[in-house]
Amino acid sequence: MDFKLNFLRRSDLQPMDGHGTDGGALLTQHDLPKYVELVRRGHVWSVMNTAALAALVVRPSTVANFTLFNNNPSGSGICFIMLRAFAFNLVSTAAQARSGLWVCLHVPGLVTPTNDITARASHSGKVTANTANAIGDTAMTVTDDGWFPVGQWSDVEPTGILPGAIMVADLEGLWIVPPQCGISTQVVSSVVGNTFTSGFTFAVEKLVLE
Repeated sequence: MDFKLNFLRRSDLQPMDGHGTDGGALLTQHDLPKYVELVRRGHVWSVMNTAALAALVVRPSTVANFTLFNNNPSGSGICFIMLRAFAFNLVSTAAQARSGLWVCLHVPGLVTPTNDITARASHSGKVTANTANAIGDTAMTVTDDGWFPVGQWSDVEPTGILPGAIMVADLEGLWIVPPQCGISTQVVSSVVGNTFTSGFTFAVEKLVLE
């Protein structure tokens, strides 16, 4: 089916030309950094816990380091698009250790968490009370709906006891949290004495999920 595209410049809504390849592909150019449009619209948030919890030395199951819950009504279509997960090593022991970050997406039926997380912020200066019906909880008992490692591991030197190691996993929208669902982090380390805080950056969009 043939069609024609008309382009308008956002600054003044005046017509502008578009260009394509001989095969019909539209040529586009990024004039701003990635995610700027989502941030401009006020749709990007970060949230994390501030009480460091001991890492696990086994695969995660029903205890989370941090849980983010989408408390928007079922059927609203308002989803959390996960952009990144992160963890910070607050306390380490004087022993060499390696740690990895894990995430688990929880299907409907997860008990609504206690909203006890205060470290949350908009990426465009919105008031912190307006957090898109996001609930955050620390050390929550969760359902094991499948944990998966993400990102790169961090390490601790054999003589180190100071904080500092950070793990960041770019999720890039590979996890979507529908209404009344949640997503959790956990850290698995070779030393249980290492403690971590963790959290997420996410975008809020209305989607039709298939």
